[in-house]
Amino acid sequence: QVQLVESGGGLVQAGGSLRLSCAASGLTFSRYSMGWFRQAPGKEREFVAAITWSTSNTYYADSVKGRFSIGRDNTKNTVYLQMNTLKPEDTAVYYCAADQLTGSRLYRGYEYDYWGQGTQVTVSS
Repeated sequence: QVQLVESGGGLVQAGGSLRLSCAASGLTFSRYSMGWFRQAPGKEREFVAAITWSTSNTYYADSVKGRFSIGRDNTKNTVYLQMNTLKPEDTAVYYCAADQLTGSRLYRGYEYDYWGQGTQVTVSS
């Protein structure tokens, strides 16, 4: 059974930082590209960041470039999202996703094979 479990969310003040983690099990982690998406109340789910399975190339939404950083540790089957200089508009449920052997078009959420249950991030003014 494949499981993706996010952790690290919480309540922070604007300008603060959080590190989200996603622990994967039941899959060959090194063969999956990994992505982070988020969904705020009343809005569509949107792409945040992704990292490829083959070369660990990274991609970011324009809204988070320069503030967020995605990374992975294949020895621990984990992917993380370091979020700095947080803004109230970053408030959302953040989801981890896995896609087998995909190295492009990772901004398309419907291409992913597995999803976590999400972790809440709330940024206050």
